[in-house]
Amino acid sequence: MNTKDYFAYIVNEIHTTIVATVDDAGLPVTAAIDMMDFDTDSLYFLTAKGKGFYDRLKSRQFLALTAIKGETTMTSVAVSVRGKVREIGTGALARLFEKNPYMNGIYPTAEARKALTVFQIYEGTGEWFDLSKKPIERASFSFGEANAPADGYFITDGCVGCGTCGDVCPQSCIDFSKMPAVIAQAHCLHCGNCKTFCPVGAVERRQPYESI
Repeated sequence: MNTKDYFAYIVNEIHTTIVATVDDAGLPVTAAIDMMDFDTDSLYFLTAKGKGFYDRLKSRQFLALTAIKGETTMTSVAVSVRGKVREIGTGALARLFEKNPYMNGIYPTAEARKALTVFQIYEGTGEWFDLSKKPIERASFSFGEANAPADGYFITDGCVGCGTCGDVCPQSCIDFSKMPAVIAQAHCLHCGNCKTFCPVGAVERRQPYESI
Protein backbone atom coordinates (compact mmCIF):
# COMPACT_ATOMS: atom_id res chain seq x y z
CA MET A 1 0.00 0.00 0.00
CA ASN A 2 1.08 3.59 -0.58
CA THR A 3 0.13 6.80 1.22
CA LYS A 4 -2.92 7.40 -0.96
CA ASP A 5 -4.18 3.91 -0.11
CA TYR A 6 -3.86 4.62 3.61
CA PHE A 7 -5.70 7.91 3.20
CA ALA A 8 -8.43 6.21 1.16
CA TYR A 9 -8.86 3.65 3.95
CA ILE A 10 -9.19 6.42 6.55
CA VAL A 11 -11.77 8.36 4.52
CA ASN A 12 -13.80 5.54 2.97
CA GLU A 13 -13.53 2.66 5.44
CA ILE A 14 -13.32 4.45 8.81
CA HIS A 15 -14.23 8.12 8.23
CA THR A 16 -14.67 9.26 11.83
CA THR A 17 -11.33 9.74 13.58
CA ILE A 18 -10.15 10.88 16.99
CA VAL A 19 -8.02 13.99 16.58
CA ALA A 20 -5.71 15.46 19.21
CA THR A 21 -4.66 19.11 19.34
CA VAL A 22 -2.97 21.18 22.06
CA ASP A 23 -4.55 24.08 23.92
CA ASP A 24 -2.94 27.33 25.10
CA ALA A 25 -1.87 25.66 28.36
CA GLY A 26 -0.01 22.99 26.41
CA LEU A 27 -2.54 20.31 27.32
CA PRO A 28 -3.97 17.78 24.84
CA VAL A 29 -7.58 18.02 23.69
CA THR A 30 -9.35 15.34 21.62
CA ALA A 31 -12.30 15.58 19.25
CA ALA A 32 -14.15 13.25 16.90
CA ILE A 33 -13.59 14.60 13.40
CA ASP A 34 -14.69 13.14 10.05
CA MET A 35 -12.01 12.92 7.38
CA MET A 36 -13.97 13.87 4.27
CA ASP A 37 -11.63 13.70 1.30
CA PHE A 38 -8.09 12.83 0.25
CA ASP A 39 -5.64 12.98 -2.60
CA THR A 40 -2.13 11.63 -3.18
CA ASP A 41 -0.58 13.37 -0.18
CA SER A 42 -3.31 15.15 1.80
CA LEU A 43 -6.38 14.64 3.96
CA TYR A 44 -9.23 17.17 4.12
CA PHE A 45 -11.82 17.96 6.78
CA LEU A 46 -13.98 20.88 7.82
CA THR A 47 -14.92 22.61 11.04
CA ALA A 48 -16.80 25.69 12.20
CA LYS A 49 -14.78 28.83 12.79
CA GLY A 50 -16.51 29.43 16.13
CA LYS A 51 -15.17 26.25 17.72
CA GLY A 52 -12.23 25.90 20.07
CA PHE A 53 -10.96 23.18 17.72
CA TYR A 54 -10.60 25.84 15.00
CA ASP A 55 -8.65 28.10 17.36
CA ARG A 56 -6.26 25.28 18.28
CA LEU A 57 -5.69 24.39 14.63
CA LYS A 58 -4.91 28.01 13.75
CA SER A 59 -2.65 28.46 16.76
CA ARG A 60 -0.66 25.21 16.56
CA GLN A 61 -1.07 24.26 12.89
CA PHE A 62 -0.50 20.64 13.87
CA LEU A 63 -2.57 17.63 14.87
CA ALA A 64 -2.44 13.90 15.48
CA LEU A 65 -5.23 11.47 14.70
CA THR A 66 -6.06 7.79 15.05
CA ALA A 67 -8.71 5.95 13.08
CA ILE A 68 -9.77 2.41 14.04
CA LYS A 69 -11.93 -0.19 12.32
CA GLY A 70 -12.84 -3.55 13.82
CA GLU A 71 -15.40 -5.21 16.05
CA THR A 72 -12.80 -6.42 18.55
CA THR A 73 -9.17 -5.68 19.32
CA MET A 74 -7.97 -8.74 17.44
CA THR A 75 -9.96 -7.86 14.31
CA SER A 76 -8.92 -4.22 14.25
CA VAL A 77 -6.95 -2.07 11.86
CA ALA A 78 -5.64 1.27 13.14
CA VAL A 79 -4.19 4.10 11.06
CA SER A 80 -2.48 7.00 12.81
CA VAL A 81 -1.39 10.29 11.23
CA ARG A 82 0.68 13.09 12.71
CA GLY A 83 1.23 16.23 10.70
CA LYS A 84 0.92 19.87 9.75
CA VAL A 85 -2.42 21.46 8.91
CA ARG A 86 -3.44 24.64 7.14
CA GLU A 87 -6.73 26.37 6.50
CA ILE A 88 -7.64 26.42 2.80
CA GLY A 89 -10.96 28.20 3.23
CA THR A 90 -14.31 27.60 1.56
CA GLY A 91 -13.16 26.79 -1.97
CA ALA A 92 -13.35 23.04 -1.32
CA LEU A 93 -16.54 23.19 0.75
CA ALA A 94 -18.91 22.27 -2.11
CA ARG A 95 -16.75 19.24 -2.95
CA LEU A 96 -16.75 18.03 0.63
CA PHE A 97 -20.54 18.41 0.89
CA GLU A 98 -20.98 16.53 -2.39
CA LYS A 99 -18.83 13.65 -1.14
CA ASN A 100 -20.37 13.73 2.34
CA PRO A 101 -24.09 14.49 1.76
CA TYR A 102 -25.02 13.83 5.40
CA MET A 103 -23.52 17.26 6.10
CA ASN A 104 -26.60 18.79 4.46
CA GLY A 105 -28.60 17.63 7.46
CA ILE A 106 -26.26 19.48 9.84
CA TYR A 107 -25.74 22.67 7.83
CA PRO A 108 -28.81 22.73 5.51
CA THR A 109 -28.54 26.23 4.09
CA ALA A 110 -25.94 28.38 2.39
CA GLU A 111 -26.24 30.85 5.26
CA ALA A 112 -25.52 28.15 7.83
CA ARG A 113 -22.45 27.00 5.89
CA LYS A 114 -20.85 30.40 6.24
CA ALA A 115 -19.60 29.17 9.63
CA LEU A 116 -17.50 26.45 7.98
CA THR A 117 -13.99 26.31 6.64
CA VAL A 118 -11.82 23.52 5.24
CA PHE A 119 -8.46 22.33 6.54
CA GLN A 120 -5.80 20.28 4.79
CA ILE A 121 -3.36 17.90 6.48
CA TYR A 122 -0.52 18.40 4.01
CA GLU A 123 2.73 17.12 5.54
CA GLY A 124 3.54 14.47 8.09
CA THR A 125 3.96 10.81 8.89
CA GLY A 126 1.68 7.90 9.62
CA GLU A 127 1.49 4.31 10.73
CA TRP A 128 -0.65 1.36 9.67
CA PHE A 129 -1.24 -1.29 12.34
CA ASP A 130 -3.24 -4.44 11.53
CA LEU A 131 -3.95 -6.77 14.45
CA SER A 132 -6.24 -8.98 12.37
CA LYS A 133 -3.23 -10.67 10.73
CA LYS A 134 -0.83 -13.22 12.18
CA PRO A 135 1.84 -12.08 12.69
CA ILE A 136 0.64 -8.52 13.10
CA GLU A 137 1.31 -6.11 10.24
CA ARG A 138 2.61 -2.59 10.59
CA ALA A 139 3.99 -0.03 8.16
CA SER A 140 5.17 3.57 8.35
CA PHE A 141 4.52 6.16 5.67
CA SER A 142 5.08 9.84 5.03
CA PHE A 143 3.55 12.55 2.88
CA GLY A 144 4.34 16.08 1.76
CA GLU A 145 7.98 16.87 2.41
CA ALA A 146 8.24 14.74 5.55
CA ASN A 147 10.39 11.62 5.67
CA ALA A 148 9.14 8.25 6.90
CA PRO A 149 10.28 7.84 10.51
CA ALA A 150 12.96 5.29 11.42
CA ASP A 151 10.86 4.09 14.32
CA GLY A 152 11.26 0.95 16.40
CA TYR A 153 14.05 -1.37 17.51
CA PHE A 154 17.14 -2.36 15.52
CA ILE A 155 19.90 -4.84 16.22
CA THR A 156 23.43 -3.45 15.86
CA ASP A 157 26.78 -5.01 15.01
CA GLY A 158 27.25 -5.78 18.70
CA CYS A 159 24.94 -8.79 18.29
CA VAL A 160 26.53 -12.12 19.24
CA GLY A 161 23.68 -14.29 17.94
CA CYS A 162 22.78 -15.72 21.33
CA GLY A 163 19.05 -15.88 20.57
CA THR A 164 17.90 -14.27 23.81
CA CYS A 165 15.87 -11.61 22.03
CA GLY A 166 14.13 -14.27 19.94
CA ASP A 167 13.05 -16.10 23.07
CA VAL A 168 11.22 -13.03 24.41
CA CYS A 169 9.80 -11.69 21.11
CA PRO A 170 5.98 -12.10 21.20
CA GLN A 171 5.71 -12.10 17.39
CA SER A 172 8.78 -14.29 16.68
CA CYS A 173 9.87 -11.70 14.14
CA ILE A 174 13.68 -11.82 14.59
CA ASP A 175 15.73 -13.50 11.85
CA PHE A 176 18.89 -15.22 13.13
CA SER A 177 20.01 -16.44 9.70
CA LYS A 178 21.99 -13.20 9.41
CA MET A 179 24.53 -11.52 11.64
CA PRO A 180 23.66 -9.26 13.24
CA ALA A 181 20.16 -10.68 13.63
CA VAL A 182 17.42 -8.67 11.91
CA ILE A 183 14.04 -7.60 13.27
CA ALA A 184 11.20 -7.82 10.72
CA GLN A 185 9.85 -4.32 11.19
CA ALA A 186 6.58 -5.15 9.41
CA HIS A 187 5.65 -7.52 12.24
CA CYS A 188 7.23 -5.88 15.30
CA LEU A 189 5.03 -4.77 18.21
CA HIS A 190 7.65 -2.28 19.48
CA CYS A 191 7.32 -3.86 22.93
CA GLY A 192 11.02 -3.40 23.68
CA ASN A 193 11.69 -6.89 25.04
CA CYS A 194 14.61 -7.35 22.67
CA LYS A 195 16.36 -4.26 24.04
CA THR A 196 15.48 -5.02 27.67
CA PHE A 197 16.80 -8.59 27.64
CA CYS A 198 19.75 -8.37 25.23
CA PRO A 199 22.75 -9.42 27.36
CA VAL A 200 25.26 -7.41 25.32
CA GLY A 201 23.22 -4.23 24.73
CA ALA A 202 23.15 -4.74 20.97
CA VAL A 203 19.60 -3.42 20.43
CA GLU A 204 18.84 0.27 19.98
CA ARG A 205 15.62 2.21 19.69
CA ARG A 206 15.25 4.82 16.98
CA GLN A 207 12.93 7.70 17.72
CA PRO A 208 10.13 8.56 15.28
CA TYR A 209 9.06 11.90 13.84
CA GLU A 210 12.50 13.49 13.91
CA SER A 211 11.88 14.93 10.45
CA ILE A 212 8.73 16.87 11.36
